[in-house]
Amino acid sequence: MTPDGKLQKERAAIPSQAELERELNSFDPDVRAGALERLLTLAEAGGIACRPWTERSNLHAHSFHSYNARGFSPSALAWVARREGIGLMGIVDFDTLAGTEEFLTACDRAGVHGTAGIETRVWLPALAGKVVNSPGEPGVAYMMGIGFTRTPPPPPAREVLDELGRGARARNSALIDRINARLPEVAIDPARDVEPLSPSGTPTERHIVRAYAERAAGASEEPAAFWARAFDEPADRVPDTAEPASPEFGNWLRARLIKRGGIGYLPPGPDTFPPAETFIRFIEECSALPCAAWLDGTSAGERDPEALLDLYLDLGILVINIIPDRNWNLTDKQGRAEKIYHLHALVAAARWRGLPVIAGTEMNAPGQKLVDDFVAPALAPLRRTLTDGAWFVRGHTIMQEETGLGWWSGWAGHHLPERTDRVAFYTRLARALPPGELGLEVVAGLNADLDPAAMLARIGRREI
Repeated sequence: MTPDGKLQKERAAIPSQAELERELNSFDPDVRAGALERLLTLAEAGGIACRPWTERSNLHAHSFHSYNARGFSPSALAWVARREGIGLMGIVDFDTLAGTEEFLTACDRAGVHGTAGIETRVWLPALAGKVVNSPGEPGVAYMMGIGFTRTPPPPPAREVLDELGRGARARNSALIDRINARLPEVAIDPARDVEPLSPSGTPTERHIVRAYAERAAGASEEPAAFWARAFDEPADRVPDTAEPASPEFGNWLRARLIKRGGIGYLPPGPDTFPPAETFIRFIEECSALPCAAWLDGTSAGERDPEALLDLYLDLGILVINIIPDRNWNLTDKQGRAEKIYHLHALVAAARWRGLPVIAGTEMNAPGQKLVDDFVAPALAPLRRTLTDGAWFVRGHTIMQEETGLGWWSGWAGHHLPERTDRVAFYTRLARALPPGELGLEVVAGLNADLDPAAMLARIGRREI
């Protein structure tokens, strides 16, 4: 072979950026790790153009452990944040912490400020008669824990985490049984058709919808006609089924299979989900931060933000999470104005109480953004609050990870007994730190002999 031929062969063997980015979503962790390292090496050598670092943040992104519409793994989310100049990125998966270690490690390597969390649904006895943020389900609320580290949960908390997984699998299995009974032609098996869709065996309702869509696509020459018959609807009302994972068809099918009024739906009760207090204690035992999710302010439980936040504070909630796009990026002008009003009222009530607010896009449905547009007119007045919230969570995360001096530490309780002072400290600390491995080195030089002012001064002067 000629030298030129050999060179061409060697170049052909080098994976492209697109190929490496696909490998980032492999279910094989070694493949993901290798792809990330090669992408970062290329970026550091100037072979891949990355956007400049910014304060943009998305602290609520689901990974492929609990369904990401783009199939993104924790490593892929870290890489995309680096590529797009998103300074702060956080994963929040349903009923699992499986992606925590990989994500935080990938963010450190990529030069991204990372946070990790978990989301579930809980039972709120105080609001048993009111819909909160789970549409049509009184007393049920989406709730999160954020600011987890790579430290495994202690034994009591591990039991709660395991029970969250068991409960999710039991609900999925019962849901599938109900749907299978109504649609035996496309019956699926949880172990065969659903659990393999998540690398950690923690599938969600969206995985179930995907499994039924793909089963019908393979079992029927005319899936649209099949679904029209199944739901007794005109065929022209069924969205295009050519792509089972398309946003329009996926949402249409999910509404008819799983959501309230769907053939598999069963109204939840007090025993369907864990009590809010149990979930919050689990988060605290993991030295993480209890966080309440907020929908749009239109439900009976959310309409009075002052009362809702006071209830959450009494429960031990430390952070509020919003998904801004569903509150302002709407075509209905009247609905848009109403939801923007509720959004601003919620943030004002949180500010007054010194409650940090974070934002994210979820990314668990097709069409959702990679990061929110904080300069949009509806969000611009909230930009500093939402950015501060992200920095706060990062500040707790890195201090807990590297020094054990996070929110729940005796050091924090002694030096910063007031909640608002503690929030301000972790926010300021994170803002002063460089991203990635350099930031870890800076924090590793801090210790409990320093008071908060001395820590901030040393970080500012980099006397570590």
